[in-house]
Amino acid sequence: MNEKKVGLLPRQCMASGDLPRRHRAVTENPRELSLCPLWDSLRDLCACVVKITTPNIQLKRAIVPLILLLVATTSAAAQNAPAVLKVEPPNWWINHSINPVRVMVRGRNFRDAKVEAVGAEIRTSQASTNQAGTYLFVDVQIDPHAKPGRRALRITTSSGVVEAPFEISAPLERANRFQGFTPDDVLYLIMPDRFMDGNAANNNPPSSPGLYDRRKGRYYHGGDFAGIRKRLPYIKELGVTAIWLNPWYDNVNHLNEREQYEEGPITDYHGYGAVDFYGVEEHFGTLAELKELVDEAHRLGLKVIQDQVANHSGPYHPWVKDQPTGTWFNGTAAKHLTNPFQPWTLQDPRANYEAKRATLDGWFINVLPDLNQGDEETKRYIIQNTLWWIGITGLDAIRQDTLPYVPRAFWRDWMTAIKREYPNVNVVGELYDGDPALVSFFQGGVPRFDGVDSKVDSLFDFPLFYPVRRAFAENRSLRDIVQMLARDHVYPNPQMLVTFIGNHDMLRFMNEPGANITGLRLAQTFVMTTRGVPQLYYGDEIAIHGGPDPDNRRDFPGGFPGDARDAFTREGRTFDEQIVFEHVQKLARLRRELEPLRRGTLINLYVAEQQYAYARTTPQQTVLIIFNNDSKTATIEFDVASIKLPDGRQLRDRLQMNAFGARVKDVQINNGVCKVEMPGRTAAILTIKQ
Repeated sequence: MNEKKVGLLPRQCMASGDLPRRHRAVTENPRELSLCPLWDSLRDLCACVVKITTPNIQLKRAIVPLILLLVATTSAAAQNAPAVLKVEPPNWWINHSINPVRVMVRGRNFRDAKVEAVGAEIRTSQASTNQAGTYLFVDVQIDPHAKPGRRALRITTSSGVVEAPFEISAPLERANRFQGFTPDDVLYLIMPDRFMDGNAANNNPPSSPGLYDRRKGRYYHGGDFAGIRKRLPYIKELGVTAIWLNPWYDNVNHLNEREQYEEGPITDYHGYGAVDFYGVEEHFGTLAELKELVDEAHRLGLKVIQDQVANHSGPYHPWVKDQPTGTWFNGTAAKHLTNPFQPWTLQDPRANYEAKRATLDGWFINVLPDLNQGDEETKRYIIQNTLWWIGITGLDAIRQDTLPYVPRAFWRDWMTAIKREYPNVNVVGELYDGDPALVSFFQGGVPRFDGVDSKVDSLFDFPLFYPVRRAFAENRSLRDIVQMLARDHVYPNPQMLVTFIGNHDMLRFMNEPGANITGLRLAQTFVMTTRGVPQLYYGDEIAIHGGPDPDNRRDFPGGFPGDARDAFTREGRTFDEQIVFEHVQKLARLRRELEPLRRGTLINLYVAEQQYAYARTTPQQTVLIIFNNDSKTATIEFDVASIKLPDGRQLRDRLQMNAFGARVKDVQINNGVCKVEMPGRTAAILTIKQ
């Protein structure tokens, strides 16, 4: 018998090698073909082959037009059928403090959709869609006794049915995770793309080709999670206890034409131009590799801090062309305010709303779309995204970018959600300003004039950063440092401020006018011995130079193929680099050994133009820190009765900064007075000689 393929049967027929009885009946009576309930979609129509005999001419003449009609009809139906492109979050945890979780589904044809849970132990409610039918929101309630595993959300419209994948997860073990940072820690800022290339296979990914070029400062250079993981022992050896990584969100897969410089368009290698807040940048690795990095860091006793961005998305995020709600952003790409960077208006009780509006609602550098935390769906999305990253990786703390440009009432609610689920996880916020009154306004702990307590644990101590740089790089007065510390009373908790001498948004210390490695070591000594939580910037431990962005983000020497030397090793460092490395290493060791350097009360003992002495005291121990910033030897004499150092006790310098020159001699307390001869441009850390 001659047979011809003239059509396709639905998936219900696939189990049979021949036509089922119902379809055999239909082919014998062509007039009934259109009544077959199984010809219900083009997808079903394409599941298996209808076999009919060639001699049946009447059947052939009847079936061909019907098939063409079915193809046209089902093709039109397919265009109107609901489709799922992305589910955020893709999973959630049993017994989480947020339950139900608000799930956002991106796709098409969701208007008037109904949603039901597929699988046991979950329920759905409060479903809604945006006007375009491209986003669907639904509450998903997880039973407290649910078993981990895959579930789905069935989305039904008048044009079809589709399922969105969703998973119930078991929470990670809490031991050695979600720890937060404290003054016991030393933070180390790493720009993932510039630290080490540990996996060359992700340098030029198929999904985003042509963005890797080490000759160009604003292209990807190859650094990744694998490279950081390989160098964790180096970081541990340095004495660091926590690593802060710039954002690892997925960035756009082509050049960023919206942000251009003299050299033309850039890549978003820095991580601050997210197009997927639940995705991982493929140049850095995968989510699995990120988890491995976090786990390995924890095994070595290192904490992990994620850099998050709640203020804005990248300019190429899908939301920009299709907002999930009508007020997801403040404005649109065509019509929006530009941020004037005037955060001082936010602490002004007399400023009207319009004076504050552009600072809160304006688009950063007129490029980055400003998220509207006043939109309830946006707010819930950001809060859940933060908790998802903590829960999926086990990280310990968060650095929040561009903190002041988001309403403080949002930070209050955001922090409340974090602390409810992860009580020890804490946050340091970025407010790039030298005014302590302004910076303190954003630290949590007290309600301000508007009744809002932001609850934010810590901020970067930019007000202290500026006089420290001026004093030790430009050889200017130390009094400015002391006068800035005198304003600590404006902070709810100055002990938690993060102190630093450099980061990825400014010139390297060594590029300041007059800077040298002596001044760098003095600055490092101060940051590691004053109150607060010290933060280092990768490469400052070997005195890396760097001008304006992107030169301040140079590749770490030895971290990339073809590098002439490997500064991760002693053999690969220059003489000066080794001096600075050993100095930072010693400071970290002394900070670890001497509790007052981490937790002690700070008491000023002597202040002059180029000399400064202070004590860090606990009930058990006192440590003296003395600076001579002058190029000449100076004799410093000051009273120590207030810190109860007994007469006759001898003090010894534990730092020995001038390893190859004049050293600070042992000191004896006489009549409640400490008299020290300090060589030029040196520092000392004095403890009671045992």
